[in-house]
Amino acid sequence: MVVKTRKQNVKDQPPQPNVDDRDRSPFVSPGTGKSRRAGKGTPFNSLLHNKNGLFPGFSFIRSKLGLTPSAFVKLGITLVLAALAGYLHWYHLSRLFENDRHFSHLSGLEKEMAFRTEMGLYYSYFKTIIEAPTFLNGLYLVMNDRLTEYPLVINTLKRFNLYPEVVLASWYRIYTDIMEFFGLPTKMCWSINRGEGMAAVDGCEGMGDPAYFYVTFVFLLNGLMMSLFFIYGTYLSGSRLGGMVTVLCFFFNHGESTRVMWTPPLRESFSYPFLVLQMLLLTHILRTRNPSKKAMWALAISNLCFMLPWQFAQFVLLTQAWSRGIPYYYVNINSDYVTNLLSTPLHLQITLAVCFVLMFGNSMLLTSFYASSLVSIWVSWTSTLLLHLHLQQFLSQAHISSLIKSKFTSYKDFDTMMYTCAAEFDFMEIETPLRYIKTLLLPINMLVVAVIAGRVKTSFVCHTPGTPHNPLLENKLVYHSLQLIAFVVLAMLIMRLKLFLTPHMCIMASLICSKQLFGWIGEKFKLHVMVFGILSIMAMQGAANLQAQWGIMGEFSNLPQEQLLDWIRDNTPPNSVFAGAMPTMASVKLSAGRPIVNHPHYEDAGLRERTKLVYAMYSRKSAEVVKRNLMQMEVDYFVLEDSWCTRRSRPGCSMPEIWDVEDPQNAGKVPLCTLMSRDSRPHFATVFHNNVYKVLKVPKASKELR
Repeated sequence: MVVKTRKQNVKDQPPQPNVDDRDRSPFVSPGTGKSRRAGKGTPFNSLLHNKNGLFPGFSFIRSKLGLTPSAFVKLGITLVLAALAGYLHWYHLSRLFENDRHFSHLSGLEKEMAFRTEMGLYYSYFKTIIEAPTFLNGLYLVMNDRLTEYPLVINTLKRFNLYPEVVLASWYRIYTDIMEFFGLPTKMCWSINRGEGMAAVDGCEGMGDPAYFYVTFVFLLNGLMMSLFFIYGTYLSGSRLGGMVTVLCFFFNHGESTRVMWTPPLRESFSYPFLVLQMLLLTHILRTRNPSKKAMWALAISNLCFMLPWQFAQFVLLTQAWSRGIPYYYVNINSDYVTNLLSTPLHLQITLAVCFVLMFGNSMLLTSFYASSLVSIWVSWTSTLLLHLHLQQFLSQAHISSLIKSKFTSYKDFDTMMYTCAAEFDFMEIETPLRYIKTLLLPINMLVVAVIAGRVKTSFVCHTPGTPHNPLLENKLVYHSLQLIAFVVLAMLIMRLKLFLTPHMCIMASLICSKQLFGWIGEKFKLHVMVFGILSIMAMQGAANLQAQWGIMGEFSNLPQEQLLDWIRDNTPPNSVFAGAMPTMASVKLSAGRPIVNHPHYEDAGLRERTKLVYAMYSRKSAEVVKRNLMQMEVDYFVLEDSWCTRRSRPGCSMPEIWDVEDPQNAGKVPLCTLMSRDSRPHFATVFHNNVYKVLKVPKASKELR
């Protein structure tokens, strides 16, 4: 082992194609309409025509795509620039993550502890599959899980959107088996002296390290997402400069656009890139007079890939259905749009059905507003709410409605406060739009939407015969504007969902390069000068934002939790059952492999009831009541954390205050957690403690209590 110390243009254009010709390749920006003069073919184009040239295969590919040589060159340039944008984003994410945690130099246990709360829960299933004797055995274990909600046996594929972990675990096993077969090393390990009287640990770097493999693929996927953003901006604006604007806006507002660099295992990290692909395909379909079946099925597949990893995908898709439907009902849209509008739900309904099957009948999919909208679109969009309420009563999934209700009324209960007291589920903070203004992202979007509104008014209200009119262009612009409004509403209600708003604002910003919208400025040169001027002003604050991100230098360390997990592994039987705060329970399951009764995935009604019983330790109830509840759940140890007793994100949001809403009859009493931190006797026995955690042994329940 090696001992390591820890560190701190192509000028000429083809003839202007019509709308149908442009749609044959969604990645080629339209030409200027100028004719090519004789003798001006580029050397690269001549190679494309030359069967014996340097690139004989290009001619075949070009003919299959149905592109002219010039269009094929443009497509190649677009893809190269897209690949460059993707590489830069992958590198940016990887360095931010490494700088924040010094991840490559952490021990295996420290890497697992770095995946806090639900991240650790998701990663634990990846770990289960790769450590099982075979892949199928690992898949059986996660589909018949006995550790996550003891003593229940649950299918975690049905409950937790774990297909990304299944896929990555299969890839990891294939990769390590191949490398082992050829005798090739997969990782480099060393001993790390941590100082401060702490024992040395082994750290490993390389794709053979499970955690390293996992986060690498997350960042690669999100690098690919940036490539899609460049293509999306290029296609929407009709200019590669528009793609550049989208990418730069994303980087300049990176902290508002994504959190994947801090939380790789979260569901959005796997899901959102497929939404970008889905919206790009939908844009192509809305722009095309007769979209092909391939395009429709590609949309359906990307929709499925978006829905499978994330339980919140349904809300985004509901806004998309709304954004597509309003133009049909309230604006004079042509028959092509109606055809596209009514053909896409069929494919999306099939997608929803497939997702329902793959999630083993997860009822949340059928109780969603999105499912209701897909059914009701064939009758009337106004029936969506009524149908949802009927399904909700039938399948008893009311917590989302309660959360929405709490946003607009004084209604509150234990479950809604558990959401709303977390900053990411609160209303958008005022600093967010201020940051948008500083980078000019908000002013640009306001300008673009205003121009689109004027364009739509001219086209559909004041249109006179003989004036230019492209209804397919209006469809596309109206959809994107309404989608932006929907994302604004979501982000204002739940701050976490600004991850949809900010990237879409970056997409809309690409339209400042659109000649269809801003051709009134003058010739292309003047438009480009304006765009570069705007980018220069944006770059002043954008560069400062990037510098602030690059300046984040840290090193993960959580010695108290490491001591807790080491004690659990060394001093408790493997079948010992634990209860406690949801984030800590995820770490206990992941790193100690012990059964737990509650965890951070708060979407299931049964789990919410279990968590409420466990969190009674932080209420003002009597110790006898709490002990009886824990004994009935067959809990052996309770992990008590003083911070959960005293922490207060804002007035009314400490755990005892949340319990006062649910349990007003005990309001004013000393919280039980305070009493237990002083002395756990006679109801519990303290078997471990440090400056953060205290482990209480729960008495065994008599048979009549079970």
